[in-house]
Amino acid sequence: MASLKTRFGSRLKSLRTGRGLTQEQLADATELSIESISNMERGIFGPRFDNLEKIASALNVEVMQLFDFSH
Repeated sequence: MASLKTRFGSRLKSLRTGRGLTQEQLADATELSIESISNMERGIFGPRFDNLEKIASALNVEVMQLFDFSH
């Protein structure tokens, strides 16, 4: 089974691309760097709690939906 960071990254990328956003657009909307978004999507590291809220808000989802790996 893939690590939590890897599964989170895949879910983040899926949600981002499903909304037609680039990594740059998501980075701008969350005040994170493009590198941070990229590293999260590749499972290199996971987000901090405060960044989870920013990401969820930018993607217009509840935080828990970021962890719904069944999609």
